[in-house]
Amino acid sequence: MLKRTYMPHKGVISLVVKLARGERVQVAMVGRDSIYSAFAPFVEGPAISDATVLVPGLASMVELGPLRAAAGQSPTLRAALIRHGLAVYAQVQQTAGCNAAHTVESRLARCLLHMRDLSGGNKIVLTQEAMAQMIGARRNSVSLVAHTLQQADFIHYSRGHIEITNADGLIRTACECYATVKAKYAGLLSCQPVGD
Repeated sequence: MLKRTYMPHKGVISLVVKLARGERVQVAMVGRDSIYSAFAPFVEGPAISDATVLVPGLASMVELGPLRAAAGQSPTLRAALIRHGLAVYAQVQQTAGCNAAHTVESRLARCLLHMRDLSGGNKIVLTQEAMAQMIGARRNSVSLVAHTLQQADFIHYSRGHIEITNADGLIRTACECYATVKAKYAGLLSCQPVGD
């Protein structure tokens, strides 16, 4: 049962679904652009996905009881929470299509760029296992693709430390899903300030 909502200022929360054989696949990421469990004030019940901290950082936390009461009294807050929930839902939909239709290379480039946007920096600590979970791929495939991106001088990767050295190159490598999700977030959240 969800008891609170989180608004990251720094860091990234990964929303993950667990499959029957134990595989875990990321369906969305929440960072300084949004709110984790934005729909929770409107429905009671268990979380529909697991949440893990992908990049440690700092977040504000609000208990659901007071947030639910405030949303009940404020149409502006209620609308903002709904827009944030819809933005994350749009990311989930795009991720499902992306994982089914696009190459491992383009998916990894998309996720690295998205993490860069959410964390606000070019340096990311991320294991191959976490990268595989992010894009729904096998670890050996991620290893080959990370090596290819490093050979192209788009990233520098060593022992779980990634530095994006050529964001433009990654943008050219990423599928259209990176730009699509950014545009959906901008459209849904344009009437309120988020992040910095």
